[in-house]
Amino acid sequence: MKKIITILVIVTLIFILTACSGGVTGAITTATLSSQTSANAADTTTTSGSQSTSSTTVPAVIYDDDDTDSGSSGSTVSYITLKGNSISYTGSGAIVDGSTITITSAGVYSISGTLNNGQVIINTRVSGTVKLILNGAAITCSTSAPIYVMNAEKTVITLAEGTKNTVTDGQFYVFEDAESDEPGAAIYAKSELTINGSGSLEVNANYNNGIQSQDDLKITDGTITVNAVNEGLQGRDSIAIKGGNITVDADGDGIQSTNNESTDKGYIAIEGGTLNITAGADGIQAATSVNISGGGITLSTGGGSANSSSGANWGSWDRQSPGNTTTSDSNDSAKGIKAEVDVTITGGTVNIDSSDDSIHSNKSMTVSGGIIVMASGDDGIHSDATLAVNGGDIQIMKSYEGIESAAITVNNGNIHIVASDDGFNGSGGADGSSVNGRPGQNSFMTTGSNALNINGGYIYVDASGDGLDVNGPMNITGGVVIVNGPTNSANGPLDYTGSFNMTGGYLVAVGSSGMAQAPSTTSTQYSMLINLSAALSAGMLFHIETESGENILTFEPTKSYQSVLLCSADLKNGTTYVFYSGGNSTGTATDGLYSGGEYTAGAKITSLKISSMVTTSGTAGGMNPGGGGGGRR
Repeated sequence: MKKIITILVIVTLIFILTACSGGVTGAITTATLSSQTSANAADTTTTSGSQSTSSTTVPAVIYDDDDTDSGSSGSTVSYITLKGNSISYTGSGAIVDGSTITITSAGVYSISGTLNNGQVIINTRVSGTVKLILNGAAITCSTSAPIYVMNAEKTVITLAEGTKNTVTDGQFYVFEDAESDEPGAAIYAKSELTINGSGSLEVNANYNNGIQSQDDLKITDGTITVNAVNEGLQGRDSIAIKGGNITVDADGDGIQSTNNESTDKGYIAIEGGTLNITAGADGIQAATSVNISGGGITLSTGGGSANSSSGANWGSWDRQSPGNTTTSDSNDSAKGIKAEVDVTITGGTVNIDSSDDSIHSNKSMTVSGGIIVMASGDDGIHSDATLAVNGGDIQIMKSYEGIESAAITVNNGNIHIVASDDGFNGSGGADGSSVNGRPGQNSFMTTGSNALNINGGYIYVDASGDGLDVNGPMNITGGVVIVNGPTNSANGPLDYTGSFNMTGGYLVAVGSSGMAQAPSTTSTQYSMLINLSAALSAGMLFHIETESGENILTFEPTKSYQSVLLCSADLKNGTTYVFYSGGNSTGTATDGLYSGGEYTAGAKITSLKISSMVTTSGTAGGMNPGGGGGGRR
């Protein structure tokens, strides 16, 4: 009986919520991780050496007083009463014409009652804010937008406390002439639009979009439900959400910002509130940037991950509503979160079930905080050029490629990945190693500087393809990395081109032996690569200890395996290590890694003495143990 004494503190590294509130601390052994975690800088975006630098500037959202003020004290209020097919009005600054009321002056207007088929139009020629207080209003228009802001400096819709309000349009709009396409939503504003208040609003958009602003759209409070045949919420210049309880069911995108003409427009910023979005296409899509710093977000897109990109029915979100006259094409997607320039996540809780990539950027991405849980029919996280993880908790429960970018840097955080192909893919060019391609695959940058740099954090990968794959160098300076790799010899637990320098951290990687690689001999930390003569079964423990009985590692792989790689500060030059398979342990396993308890020895397989930076036992079926190669994408 041999008591396991070396892995106890790793358990603290894997608790999800602990990782979300800061960096990875503690040690697998005192010697092993004390040096690793010293390199970790929790929630940092600027690093040095081989680490990437995030220089993206996220526009700061400024909320005016009237964006959050849901009251009307000190203001003169005009009262609009909806009476089925007519409207009565008390006040000034508005004109009633049958079942249409046109507001012509800034001010506060309270609306109550039911309008069967009419409009509230805002058309002011002077500066100032128009505030509409929906105070138990049900507005329906069969041929146009029930609420239409034609012209105003700014419009605020306040949902009065304790009230239920509804806005419903028809399936077909009648425009002034054949060239017109405005309005295009049940609530449509050509100017800045804000929604606040503690009441509720239900929008039923049967023609096109639900709520749309051709300027900025802000939501600071309220219970808002949008059912739309195309986009749910659309703000051309930006969408900013500070609070509220928002539910969107859209055949198109759930939330969309479209202005790509300026870097400080076309963004989406979410800092609070609760969002539940079901979308046929993208859940959240921005022409420039998406910034999530708080709130709770739940997304389901394209039928969810069950509608995988590898399946025959993938792309079933393609749609054409009466108001969306552009037929779906190859640019359509069903991603959870998508930005053309940058995605930045610093906080909040995000849950995604997506047919396409769960989180996608056409350029760069930074994750520095928050809790992100996702299941994807394609990639979990994809960024064309650069991806930096500086903190937070990332759980990819299902994916094709887990995390993918031309250049990937992990400085901190807690990452768990399940992938049917590669766990990490830093290849560039064609997406992953899929044979003959697949529907929905990403083609992304081959920069010539592809790299995978791990400087800290906790990473667990369960991949059917390569565990860590990069068409370029790999560097590990700190952190904990556990890889359950492939069972077929066409892939390996590690796959890199050029060099893999490991100067700190802790790495255990198991899988097939045909393409097994180890760190380069230019590393400063010792490693051992054991290639077995025959594969061992999934769930069969292996155990490594020194010849004198000091425990080093007990691990339980999730799949059959024929190669075992360990790189750790615990490995010492000149020391002989014994490898056992089978047996059992009374300790506690987290991600297959045992701590505490006692190990009862199984069969002794081999012993090897550390004599160089990379010491190998047995023969791999393909690569040299020191790296090089590549070319099997």
